Order: sequence, then C-alpha cells, then structure tokens
Amino acid sequence: MADCLAAVVNEPLKPLEIRRVTIPELEPNSVLIKVDAATLCGTDAHRWLGHMGEDGNSDFPFISATVAPFIPGHETSGTIADMRGPLTDVLHEPLKVGERIISTYSHCGECYYCRVARQTTLCTNCVSYGHSRADKFPYLLGGCAEYHYFPPNASFIKVPDEVSSPLAASAACALRTVMHAFEQLETIASHETVLIQGCGPLGLYSTAVARDRGARKILVIGAPAARLEVAREWGADEVLNLDEVKSSEDRVDWARSLTGGRGPDIVFQCANSAAIPEGLRIIRPGGRYVNIGVTGGPNVAIPPMTFFRGVRLFGVVMAEARHFYQAIDFLATRRDKFPFEKIISGTYTLDKTTDAIKAMSEYREVKPLILPRLAN
Repeated sequence: MADCLAAVVNEPLKPLEIRRVTIPELEPNSVLIKVDAATLCGTDAHRWLGHMGEDGNSDFPFISATVAPFIPGHETSGTIADMRGPLTDVLHEPLKVGERIISTYSHCGECYYCRVARQTTLCTNCVSYGHSRADKFPYLLGGCAEYHYFPPNASFIKVPDEVSSPLAASAACALRTVMHAFEQLETIASHETVLIQGCGPLGLYSTAVARDRGARKILVIGAPAARLEVAREWGADEVLNLDEVKSSEDRVDWARSLTGGRGPDIVFQCANSAAIPEGLRIIRPGGRYVNIGVTGGPNVAIPPMTFFRGVRLFGVVMAEARHFYQAIDFLATRRDKFPFEKIISGTYTLDKTTDAIKAMSEYREVKPLILPRLAN
C-alpha cells in the first residue's frame, strides 16, 4: 500500500514527527489531492497546545478533544491526483485530475442539522480536517502532508489562475469563516463604524471585507505592530496596539472617542473569548456583536444588561460551501484592491512544521505556509 510523508503530532507541545502515512483507498465520491500549499491558523496552534476540548464539548466533533497521532492543518489547497467520481464542483462543473481545488468539510446530509435546520456546519457526523487520527482510515485528513484526502460528501471549489495556492489555502478557513460572519450580519450601512478585535487572519480578512462592503470607518484593536500595519493597508482607518495600551478602560475610551461617544455600530470579535467582555462594553446600545474567534479562550459571562441595551449577538461556526466559493471569488476579484499576499508571513518546509506551529502559538506569525517537501 502506498504512503507519503506527513508531519504528525504525537503529544501536545512536543516536536512533530516526520513519518510515512498510508495513502487510503478512495471511497466513492472522494478525492485525493497532491498538496500544493497548507497554511496554519490559531486552531492548529491550540490543538498542538492541547487546548481543544477542555470545556467538555465532546458532542461537537470540531471542538472535541484531539486524539494523537494527527496531522495538523485544515487549510489546504492542492491539485487533484485521483478521485472516485464522476464529481463536480459547487457550480456543478465537472472535476478533472490536474485541477486545483479547496474542499469543504464532509457532512452527512441526513441528520437534523443537515436536513431540517439546514446548518451543515453543525452536522453531527461532520468530518473536519486537521485533528483526525493518522493511524486510522482515512489517515490523510490534515494539510501538513504530501497528500490530503477529501472524503465523500465534501464540496469542492476550483481555484482560478488569479489566486495563488497559498492564498487559496488561507481562504479554506479564515476567509470563508469571515464570509459566513458577514452573511449573518447581513448589510453594513454606509454610515456605520466597524470595530475589529484582533488582527490575526480573521481580523485582517474582516477588515478587508468590511472596507469592501462600505463601512464608513474601521477601527482595529490588536498586536503586534506588524499585523496592525497590514490592517492599515487592508482598510483600517485607526488602529490601537494592545502592546502599548494595556488598560481596558483606555481602549474603551479610545473607541468611544472615535464614534461620537456612542461606541461602534458593529464589533467583530476575532481574537479569543477573553476579548468578549471588553467588546460588549465598547459597542453602542443596539449594536451588533459578531463572535468569530472562540477557540482557546476562557469561559466568559455575558452581563444581562447586554440584552437590555439591545445588543444583538451573532455566533459563527465554520462555513457552508457557498462561503468557500465567496472567499475564493473575493481573492480573485479584489486582488488589485488589497495586497492579500501580505497575510502569508513565513514559509516552512514539512520538517519545519514544529517551528511554524510554535511561532503561530506565540503570535510571531500571521499565516505560516507549509510546503509539502523536506528542506534540502
């Protein structure tokens, strides 16, 4: 049976092992890609740190405790090497070997969330990437490998020539989640101010989409300075460095001073749950609070007065197939408006994945790129 190289997590906080992992026999309606690019996000760092599943949410596969050994990486772009089809993409165009694609997670299509609620991101049989065991079928469900398996019932989005493989990979998590968040938010009026907590990949893409959707003013709170500079280039009007302004009171005052004393109309929480209490203080009465960055943060209490103030709360869980398509289309059609390539902050070979994931956990990287080869 054939195999390929992969970077494997055996224990939290320990160096990843480069090992040979089985390439699975393809099931009907499945795809095997040769990885072109894998990017890492904060969730990958939290899995390596051992944070996932700490709060007992074992009934939700994506946030349940991760069991080693596993291949990290759920943002993967690659070229179709084999498939059991025929298969089509989300536009119902035939897929062919040699085409570049990204993939949604697989959902069953039969459970309450798939058939009644029509919220496939909550599917109880969801197969998500970056945390499944590498020693059990189908083995290759993480991007930090030479090949990646996409199981049956996933949806596929072709990557156009205008979008590089590293950016396409980043769209397969951060940007598609942001598109889902903006869909829940519905519209941004031309007079509204948006504040974004966090300037990692979620915060940066939220900045770009908010600018594209016509926000009057965009404020960003985050760190370090290099990320805030990218936020400015992607449309932020004002930024506040968490490394310099330590007091929550000062940050609240800053946001209110730029919004006529009211607070922003819309707040995107793109850091972690520790930012929620401050965000709920900052937002104006009747504003809309969109929570995206949740993994790895502490449990927090929401003051009852939040609801009396008329604040509307929105939670976002991953993304539907349409959001993946919207993300790729956004990169393709707005590439002259935003320097998207600046989100890729460092490039690593497969045997340097430990360095990449450690740098991500320490906020030294924005979006590290993992190439599916060993260093020379």
